[in-house]
Amino acid sequence: MIDRRTFGKVVGLATGATVASLAGLEQAASAARKAAPPSPAVATGPHPSFGSLKQVKAGLLNIGYAEAGPARGPVVICLHGWPYDIHSFVDVAPQLAARGYRVIVPYLRGHGTTRFLSAKTFRNAQQSAIALDILALMDALRIDQAVLAGFDWGRGPPTSSRPSGRSAARPWCR
Repeated sequence: MIDRRTFGKVVGLATGATVASLAGLEQAASAARKAAPPSPAVATGPHPSFGSLKQVKAGLLNIGYAEAGPARGPVVICLHGWPYDIHSFVDVAPQLAARGYRVIVPYLRGHGTTRFLSAKTFRNAQQSAIALDILALMDALRIDQAVLAGFDWGRGPPTSSRPSGRSAARPWCR
């Protein structure tokens, strides 16, 4: 698990990398597996979706998020990358919840039901801004520690003028 106060430091140092280190995930997962029933079988048919979403004022945003699992379980925050949204975790969240985790899947700024509280707020999609949003979400939900899961954080939209093929993050927020 990662302490919420070190999250900002980790993300600030890990530009172009995954959201944060998942050190300790295997230990926490091992402990949760011992106490949880086996994973449900993956069903075929209509694609699943989250139930009703929640909203919370957190920092500069009113964040929309899905939540699954026990309220007192160890917390996993699942962070989607660009251009994806929370539905990237629709199959994963119930499996984590079945293992005893409290799963929080927020819409990041510029996505879904997450909105800026003020029209005057500068629209910024830098990883450091997202890190501050997640810290504010953790404060609003009174979460001290969480395992962070994420993907597609090291690259912006697929266009680039740089020889390396990496593209700079573009301001894609509403």
